[in-house]
Amino acid sequence: MKIGICNDHAGVEYKQKLVKYLQSKGHEVVNYGTDTEDSVDYPVYAHRLAEAVESGEVEKGIALCGTGNGMAITLNKHRGIRAGLAWGTQIGRLVKEHNNANVLVLPARFISYPMANAIVRTWMETEFAGGRHQRRIDMIPCSK
Repeated sequence: MKIGICNDHAGVEYKQKLVKYLQSKGHEVVNYGTDTEDSVDYPVYAHRLAEAVESGEVEKGIALCGTGNGMAITLNKHRGIRAGLAWGTQIGRLVKEHNNANVLVLPARFISYPMANAIVRTWMETEFAGGRHQRRIDMIPCSK
């Protein structure tokens, strides 16, 4: 699978470790984030990842910033993105199972790396449940 990953300055360390983990599982990873801890503007990187997911350049995405909120808000401005913020494995499972999130967002300053890795692993292994959840997803886009 081809996975995009983006981050701001708060997510550099976790991104580097997650890239190695994902590659060890046979995935191709495309980096849309910064590689420095110098302060940057997270929307720049979120938009790059969102456009890659929407265009099909990558199949899924993972985004990291300090709280995860800035990335999630920016990503979800894109019509083809369903970004879910997760801080535990149960949330990681549910954002895929119920919301079919095509981007997982992690709050790098509020979870440990082992937790981040466990969330990614859970999200990657979880299947979308469909059914009533698909009906609800179909209701998300705003017609205005």
